[in-house]
Amino acid sequence: MVQPISAGGRVPLTPKRAVSVFGIGVIGFMTANLVPIMIVALTADLGFSVTAAGTLMTASLLACALSCILTSRWAAASGRYLIARAGLVLTAAGFGAAAFLPSEPAVIAGVILGGLGAGGAVSSAGAALGALRNPDRASGISGFTNRAIVSVVLFVIPALGAGMGSAFGLLAGLALAALLVTSWLPDSPTAAPAATLVPATAAPERKPAAATGTPAGTGVGIRNPSRKATLAGLGLLICFALWGLSEDSLWAVAATMGADQAGLDETGMGLVLSLSTLGGLLGSALVGLAGRRLGRTVPLAVVLVAGAAMKFISGTVEDSGLYMAVIILWNTLYLIAFIYIIAIAAALDASGKWSAPALGVYLIGSAFAPFLGTAVSASAGYSALGILLAVMTLILLVPFVIISRYSVRAEKAAALPAETTTTTAVA
Repeated sequence: MVQPISAGGRVPLTPKRAVSVFGIGVIGFMTANLVPIMIVALTADLGFSVTAAGTLMTASLLACALSCILTSRWAAASGRYLIARAGLVLTAAGFGAAAFLPSEPAVIAGVILGGLGAGGAVSSAGAALGALRNPDRASGISGFTNRAIVSVVLFVIPALGAGMGSAFGLLAGLALAALLVTSWLPDSPTAAPAATLVPATAAPERKPAAATGTPAGTGVGIRNPSRKATLAGLGLLICFALWGLSEDSLWAVAATMGADQAGLDETGMGLVLSLSTLGGLLGSALVGLAGRRLGRTVPLAVVLVAGAAMKFISGTVEDSGLYMAVIILWNTLYLIAFIYIIAIAAALDASGKWSAPALGVYLIGSAFAPFLGTAVSASAGYSALGILLAVMTLILLVPFVIISRYSVRAEKAAALPAETTTTTAVA
């Protein structure tokens, strides 16, 4: 089959690639979305205390994060297919054991093993995301797919009964199904675009291909690893972890804050969850449809500033209806910002060097969010927590904007040769 490939190494999004990249990524990250239901299953079916169940799920998420980070470099190179398959097998085996072996040691081992496998699925899908053209659009579609599939799963599990078989067994089955599409993941480009580009027009003479490291006659000069690109990637990962800490700290206390401060009951919080999902779907769909047309840096800056404002307001509002509106809007802005940050990671390097570990570092930050949220709100009050989280977001806004602007320039530099598109035979 003949497949167009840009000189920058990125490939177009096709239905098969969409199913594999987005599907494997969603399944790998689904543990984080199912934590509340999994805790209910552990406490109801096996008699775990809430603290013990929460500790076990935290261990699973940390295993997922560490596995994602440790396998990301290999996934960005030549190992994404093996990592995806091994990760999905471990996810199915671990969560399958937890679902159907009524033994506490087996459940503990299975839940942690499933987390390790999920991390491999996340890193391989994240690396593959970097290989797709138009990272903003690809990341938007990924976010929409994630919210849509998770919403369906969250509806199905309670309908089946939130027990070990449905909470863990369903995820194990989805992991097995995803094994069928791992071969559809886009491969790592032969040339990574996150580099310093020296235009050929700046050179007084054309150098041989062996000297430049690029094919002669491409009109492109030297691509060397750029220290600035590395600093941008590392800075993005650090900021992403801290941003995840700030976002999920609010989410960790959203229900108790609503009840204590605004008199919000369980029904109201359920409505918040439903409408937040709808807002996230609409926001991610907008980003996916718009692609590059909205830009990247300005929309990210706008949603981060608006999100900081919602965090501040959430700590002061006392009306239940207004509190619901604030949390729903904040949750919608959160997903849009999340999508743009993943797009930056994908744009920095087509091999997935930075998009592969991105979700792993996010989970690292997220793992400490319940502690920060509860500790600050208990010691200083909800208003102090809102101020702290808003300030954190505004501080992180600065490096996010700088790195986003750099990612746009890096992506454009890598796409310069795309005017001359080549075709290669793919078996």
